[in-house]
Amino acid sequence: MKYLRKNDLIMLAFSLVLFAVLQVLISERILSAFWQLNVLIVGINIIMAVSLNLINGYTGQFSLGHAGFMAVGAYTAVICTANFHLPFIVALLAGAAAAGFIGFLIGLPTLRLQGDYLAIATLGLGEIVRIVIMNIDYVGGAAGFKGIPHNTNFAWVFFIMLFALFFIKNFVNSNHGRACLAIRENEIAAEAMGVNTTKYKVMAFTIGAAFAGIAGGLFAHCFYIINPMSFTFMQSFNYLIMVVLGGLGSITGSIAGAFVVTFISAALASWPEFRMIIYALALIALMMKRPQGLFGYMEITNASIFDKIFRRGRV
Repeated sequence: MKYLRKNDLIMLAFSLVLFAVLQVLISERILSAFWQLNVLIVGINIIMAVSLNLINGYTGQFSLGHAGFMAVGAYTAVICTANFHLPFIVALLAGAAAAGFIGFLIGLPTLRLQGDYLAIATLGLGEIVRIVIMNIDYVGGAAGFKGIPHNTNFAWVFFIMLFALFFIKNFVNSNHGRACLAIRENEIAAEAMGVNTTKYKVMAFTIGAAFAGIAGGLFAHCFYIINPMSFTFMQSFNYLIMVVLGGLGSITGSIAGAFVVTFISAALASWPEFRMIIYALALIALMMKRPQGLFGYMEITNASIFDKIFRRGRV
């Protein structure tokens, strides 16, 4: 445990150095506006990927409606800032609470399902959320919500992302997280050992939805207008690709998957006619080379990997 905590401190120091470097590149306008926006999108996608990984990777459920929770958080946050002029942090917390509450309500009946049935149910519920928003005139309906204050910046995204990573890491390493891992490995055996499977599945679903709501609030305040088409089932599928590509059950994998998918998408923006073809071929090639994902179940703070990266030269 002391070794892992030391590694965590080293990674935290590395993260702060990375923040300082990127902040200088952004403030000095060395990065173009396009890549500045994509740096923000990478951070938001990491929050989405790691929160979905808590549900799909660590608890072993199959959710395809994560963009729906993002939409709830986004619209709740912009209502708080644009209509009620509340502070940004209050808006983000309200978005997290709203998305977490919706996740809790959805989780109670649907998480008694398993496998493909759960995937279909969450996919349908995510679409229901989007269609309901599309038909509410108060939030702009299908035309979208306009006049959103541009509150999201790199510091907000980076430190909320860092908080999400450490929160979920500590949750996974807690007794609650071990119960979730037991459910993933064998739900029947976990229930036979006294684990309340429904309770922990709903808990993971609610926490994942709450962080998706925060990510939605950050995403909405990157732009001056959002519309329901930003939260379709294809967006949920995109987050699932990040999780699977990085490795189910790996926080490091979620970071890597979000970075790779976002970078490929941004790098191919200049070739819109070939973008989806090259994007799909790149993902197929990566999955053929590493079917378990880039990191599998491994974490960069694990002793063996950490030694290979940071301590090999000391021998």
